[in-house]
Amino acid sequence: MRPATNPTALRVQAQLDALGLGHRIVEFEQTTRTAADAAAAIGCQVGQIVKTLVFRGTKTGQAVLALVSGANRASEAKLEALVGEPIAKADADFVRATTGYAIGGVCPVGLPENVHTFIDQDLTAHAEIWAAGGTPASVFRLTPDDLRVMTRGIVGVLA
Repeated sequence: MRPATNPTALRVQAQLDALGLGHRIVEFEQTTRTAADAAAAIGCQVGQIVKTLVFRGTKTGQAVLALVSGANRASEAKLEALVGEPIAKADADFVRATTGYAIGGVCPVGLPENVHTFIDQDLTAHAEIWAAGGTPASVFRLTPDDLRVMTRGIVGVLA
């Protein structure tokens, strides 16, 4: 684990610094692209990893972000009920265009305001959680309350 050096991770670090909460992005030699990879690199439980999944509203075309515990599989039906429209898994081009990040490194912070964000309530069971820092090898530690405030996300049952 080392301080961030990747330009994208440094951009995210600047956004975190602007929030003034003291979060620090760290990078790993190995990938943290999957929840299992991230948990192994960090040395935490898979449930403490924030999986950032991007969907697209099929009627509105709006981006929908599901921040799900790494131990869970997101239920599209439950997410659709919260969103109020059918959704589809976003492809790589849509993810990059709407979030500015590649799949595997989507950071939940600093996204456009029109991205609708929902947070898995199971993340609230942990004192600390870890989210992607903008690249497939970077993460940062935060609390579930930090995540809710930073993303303006709605906490609900997503699994």
